[in-house]
Amino acid sequence: MLVELRQSGSDVLLDRLQLDVPPHPGRWVELNGRSYLVMQRRHRYQLRNGRYEIGSVALVVKPQSRPVDAKAWRHGWVIGDPDCRFNAHSPLLRCAVWPDGPCHECQHRESR
Repeated sequence: MLVELRQSGSDVLLDRLQLDVPPHPGRWVELNGRSYLVMQRRHRYQLRNGRYEIGSVALVVKPQSRPVDAKAWRHGWVIGDPDCRFNAHSPLLRCAVWPDGPCHECQHRESR
């Protein structure tokens, strides 16, 4: 499937590539030594033989390296400790108490 990588905010085309399964928002994509965080996924449909089918996917991405303490959790990625009460469960923000981390040094860390 044809996948376009577009810059978040400006919608500038960064690259086109073929992927079997395009990543969902909240996942990282590595391409040519650069890392991107997928912010949004847009489907483009084409009419073929009287039916609409997905023709391509546009991924709106933000250049960002995956943090060292990012973990795969449930259906996406989480920065920090997902078992902490204050964790945001987000690939963008660690927590409200200590967003810069690291979690193992936080004095407010509590289990859920």
